[in-house]
Amino acid sequence: MSKHTTISYLLAAIAIFLVLRFHLLPAVFAGLAVYVLTLKLARHLPKNMTRFARKAALGVVALCVTTSLASACAIIWSFIGSSQGISALMTTVVDTLVSLRRTLPDQVADVLPTTIEGLRQLLVEMMGDHVQKISVVGMEGLKVFAHILLGMVVGGMAAVHHFTEHDKAPPFICAMRARLRNLVTAFDKVVFAQVKISGLNTAFTAVYLLVALPLFGVHLPMATILVLLTFAVGMLPVVGNLVSNTVIVVISLGVSPGVGIASLLFLVLIHKAEYFMNARIVGHEVQATAWELLSAMLLMEAVFGIAGLVAAPVVYAWLKAEAKAQEII
Repeated sequence: MSKHTTISYLLAAIAIFLVLRFHLLPAVFAGLAVYVLTLKLARHLPKNMTRFARKAALGVVALCVTTSLASACAIIWSFIGSSQGISALMTTVVDTLVSLRRTLPDQVADVLPTTIEGLRQLLVEMMGDHVQKISVVGMEGLKVFAHILLGMVVGGMAAVHHFTEHDKAPPFICAMRARLRNLVTAFDKVVFAQVKISGLNTAFTAVYLLVALPLFGVHLPMATILVLLTFAVGMLPVVGNLVSNTVIVVISLGVSPGVGIASLLFLVLIHKAEYFMNARIVGHEVQATAWELLSAMLLMEAVFGIAGLVAAPVVYAWLKAEAKAQEII
């Protein structure tokens, strides 16, 4: 291994540590998403374009991708901040828990939250201390949103620059480009596979909440918001489904014990199916078994919290790709 390659690995490891340490993961993931999507769409551009025309077309593609993703983020932002969004959902959950306390044994009722603040604390305990850093309002939330937008802009600029790289570059630049290529490949495989899994899970949940239950005369409160919540938190491995499933079961219990039991059974089946799909899709993409991914997730969650949990599959896939490139495994 050359000294340039060794230094590139060291810098890459430091970069990953700093991104997780200073909570820049949303910006990095946003930038990588724009970069990957721009490169995928750029493959469909005509091959006989002039250099100037191709660069201009790439700029337009990058701008369209950035605008589309930024619009999606803005819609999610407005949904979270609206009076009919998360706040209303949490109020519904708390009201349901308050009514359930009257019918449950005292030992169980005493551990149920009775206020929105108590529910937030319960979510903190479920998702880890780092969830306290996620603010849907105020300056902290605006800073995260600004980071995401800046990450998208950087990703778009990097994608345009990708097609203007010179083949004859210094060895160190070539080594850094190799690290970036492997990271982008790992991100492409893992994150977009997770989007597919979350989409399938959301589709099944939507069929259950919006079609199956109404056919039996059951209309769950805020069913549409629950579907959107399922997709949003489904991007968080393991813990995301724990949160959405808990909320759905609690609200179902508020309708009737039978609906609560039916929701629990349905979500357990979907959850088990998702574990199978996760191990099958993500594991196949990165050529890793389920226990490898889970071990990486547990380790990085212990060190970096929720950010480490989300980044673990991508980081592990990148490390495994690098090990194979160096013929270590």
